[in-house]
Amino acid sequence: QVQLVDSGGGLVQAGGSLRVSCAASGRTISSYTMGWFRQAPGKDRELIASINWNGGSTYLRDSVKGRFTISRENAKNTVYLQMNSLKPEDTAVYYCAARGTLATMWNYWGQGTQVTVSS
Repeated sequence: QVQLVDSGGGLVQAGGSLRVSCAASGRTISSYTMGWFRQAPGKDRELIASINWNGGSTYLRDSVKGRFTISRENAKNTVYLQMNSLKPEDTAVYYCAARGTLATMWNYWGQGTQVTVSS
């Protein structure tokens, strides 16, 4: 079983930066694909970034390309999402998730961390 704890959210002005973190416990996540989702009020949860087990392959949603970076430190059992040039439309609850390399379902979820970008 994997427990994920999201942290690092907050209030930031448009154009600013934040880094959210996802700390795992229970077992190592070194073999898991990790992802960051977000859900804005009244909208569906969407996948915005993912990273494979060793960081060699990443995915970024078009709306965050060039502004967000996903990374991981397996030795610390932690995944990060660096968010730069934030926009008001990035306001959402951000969730970390994990799935097995060959799995199609995201099995484990963090509790979410609120990111609010003011204009």
